[in-house]
Amino acid sequence: MPESGERRMIVRARTVVTMDGPPIGNGAVVVSADRIVDVGEFDQIEKENAGEIVDLGEQALLPGLINAHCHLDYTCLRGKIPPQKSFTDWIRAINAEKLKLSPKDYLASINNGFTEARRFGTTTIANLTAFPELIAQINAPIRTWWFGELIDVRAQERPNEIVDLAIESLKSSSQCADTSALSKRSRNRGIAAVQAQPWGLAPHALFTASKDLYRRCEEIALSENILLTTHLAESREEMEMFRDAAGSLYKFLKEIGRPMDDCGKSTPLQLFVGAPGGRAAREWIVAHLNELREGDFELLERSTCNFHVVHSPRSHDYFGHSRFEFERLRSLDLNICLGTDSLASNESLSLFDEMRAFQREFPTVSPEEILQMVTVNAATALRQGKVLGRIRPGFLADLVAVPCSGTGDVFEEIVAFEHSVDWVSLKGKKQRNTDHTAKLAR
Repeated sequence: MPESGERRMIVRARTVVTMDGPPIGNGAVVVSADRIVDVGEFDQIEKENAGEIVDLGEQALLPGLINAHCHLDYTCLRGKIPPQKSFTDWIRAINAEKLKLSPKDYLASINNGFTEARRFGTTTIANLTAFPELIAQINAPIRTWWFGELIDVRAQERPNEIVDLAIESLKSSSQCADTSALSKRSRNRGIAAVQAQPWGLAPHALFTASKDLYRRCEEIALSENILLTTHLAESREEMEMFRDAAGSLYKFLKEIGRPMDDCGKSTPLQLFVGAPGGRAAREWIVAHLNELREGDFELLERSTCNFHVVHSPRSHDYFGHSRFEFERLRSLDLNICLGTDSLASNESLSLFDEMRAFQREFPTVSPEEILQMVTVNAATALRQGKVLGRIRPGFLADLVAVPCSGTGDVFEEIVAFEHSVDWVSLKGKKQRNTDHTAKLAR
């Protein structure tokens, strides 16, 4: 029974999908403050716990979804850029659109993106922003790991300044202080803490960020215990540039003054892993990894780097990239997650849509494994595997519910879900309710 004065909420559903064992029919989750304190069959939970009962009816209750790669800066560009003939043409097109936007436009875009992501059941997001100075003006409604996206292709004489200015904005934001405070409170209470700072650095890509910028980001990551993410081996043009010193991306970047002495020697992955002296930081969240050659797979097998790979199926389709080698990457025990990328190359911020797109591309992968990519795997990538991604006592009470008939595979029903989410609990607080959600006082 709960300690005296402790208020609890008991959430009952047709099925509780814990991602920590088999689904529990007629299950329930007990929430106290922002934590899950008990999970099991409703009848037993009701006997052992007192508190408000929230009966979700014919719903599946599952962990809140985690978007491992997103650019909310560009929510406002939905539908503005039709598919281009090349990745380089798309870069030109998005640069032209960005010239039209003001800081006020970006703030609205980010806030609208948060609203949409939450509507589709996302409770945690890894958001790359080119404008970390705007974070202090944003009240993020979901858990957010902010990554300062950094480019010095037109200013390679000042990589340290670019990184340090981003860090100043990231550190000064109260948004980025919340999780650190939570970690301290959790340690004081003797429960699993949120690990790592809730911000990170994102040197954009090998073709837009210099070696010195990457080096500075890695220095900060090691000293501050922050996360790093980058775009790597995304397009055919990137492969042509680095391997062959040729192609449209090579010509475009050479024209704007980028030094090209790192081209014509190796694949993007070989260049990244084989940095002089090796990579200082051994853990990276790597977006895309679409363009790989046979030697790259051998390199991944030998590498001491810990790669979390984020695939964005619908953005991948938009660009017409080479086939994502999911099976081979999985066989190398890489942690594979899903993300939406930006609405400059996607239609929505729904991870359910991403799961279905992945399922169409890889129909032999089980729906349960696909759901892991936006729960367990994504939590691991953010170093949150002890507090997010599962429904387990001690974990954070980030929960979502979707309709469940109980007549088929519950994981298949979850992946097939196409609408806004009816009910969300974030940090133990109900964020959204509908008429079919019954409240029963005890």
